[in-house]
Amino acid sequence: MPEKICIVDDNMINRRLLTGILRNEAYELVEARDGQEAIDVISKELPDLVLLDVMMPKKDGFQVCEELQRNDRTARIPVIFISARTRVEDKIKGLNAGGADYVIKPFDAGEVLARVKTQLNIARLTKELLKANEELTRRQRRMDEDLAVAARIQQSLLPQLSPDMENTAIAWRFMPCESIGGDIFNVLRLDETHWAAYMLDVSGHGLPSALVTVSVSQMLHPATGILLKKTRTSCPGYAVRRPAEVLDLLDQEYPMERFDKYFTVTYLIMNVKEGIIQYSNAAHPPPILLRRDGTLELLEEGGCVIGLGGVLPFQEGSKKIGQGDKLLIYTDGILEYEDKQGQFYGQNRLHDTLLQLRGRSIKGIVDGVIEAVMDFGDHHPPRDDVTLLGIGFNGEFN
Repeated sequence: MPEKICIVDDNMINRRLLTGILRNEAYELVEARDGQEAIDVISKELPDLVLLDVMMPKKDGFQVCEELQRNDRTARIPVIFISARTRVEDKIKGLNAGGADYVIKPFDAGEVLARVKTQLNIARLTKELLKANEELTRRQRRMDEDLAVAARIQQSLLPQLSPDMENTAIAWRFMPCESIGGDIFNVLRLDETHWAAYMLDVSGHGLPSALVTVSVSQMLHPATGILLKKTRTSCPGYAVRRPAEVLDLLDQEYPMERFDKYFTVTYLIMNVKEGIIQYSNAAHPPPILLRRDGTLELLEEGGCVIGLGGVLPFQEGSKKIGQGDKLLIYTDGILEYEDKQGQFYGQNRLHDTLLQLRGRSIKGIVDGVIEAVMDFGDHHPPRDDVTLLGIGFNGEFN
């Protein structure tokens, strides 16, 4: 459709001159003879541009422009003042009233046409930009809604209740840096004697990382065969896979080129009858065993990140646990949480905090660590997911 221009001037000759200049450009033209008629015509026609005289009866051009600016329907219509007033003060007043340009009478046809085309082009680009921005806003709103759903799905994969593990207490805190994160963990019962616990941290943030966490969490389910393997030589017909074997299978299943992601993971098997932990880490921060006597032991055995295709074999470690010991598993979001000076919270501070809190319950320790970490950074939103899982061993073992 042709662009529409409203010519406002109380002098008929001026209106005809402007009409003659613009008609050959195939614009649609409408006219107004005074300030009040200009308001009525512009409000009805909503032109793409207004050529506005200043000295007119009923309302002058400055008043007309200011009134157009106050109306949401007409505020974005560009106005070019065409006036015999030549003082700089008048030009400034016109621009301050909301005018886009100012042309002095007697005007040159070429100059008027050039300025009209310039303002129409600016208006056209502005409309396109606003339309694109509205579309981006709509898509962002849709994405936010999708992310909220994804976050609820991810939260549903976390332990909802403390597992009924004999002689133990469990607590955790999960603080994703975005609506959804790349961390996930769980505690799973394998059989009457063995429980598994894992925590993984997928590289990156947002939806791509969260999709990988969901996939891996589904893979790390007893029904998939990753954690348990069938056997014909023992009863009840299956055996618990060793931690290093589980990490090998994950490494085969999640090569980096599949998702363009890698992840770190800690996987542990807890024998709740005998009080033995077997574990292996794929480049994950080493879990901490806080002994009843206040000493700290790191579970450091393991290998490379998951996704490198078995570059190095995964090593295993084993620890004997006793009554009153506590196990803390975490992601590097805790260690790399920064203060105002850009200093990391770090492993040493984490160890010191655990020693200060060792007399508390496992929930008290988990909550206390998170509180200490956030106090360190003045409670600024974390740049990485902050995740901490604590397991307290309260009973005696065989």
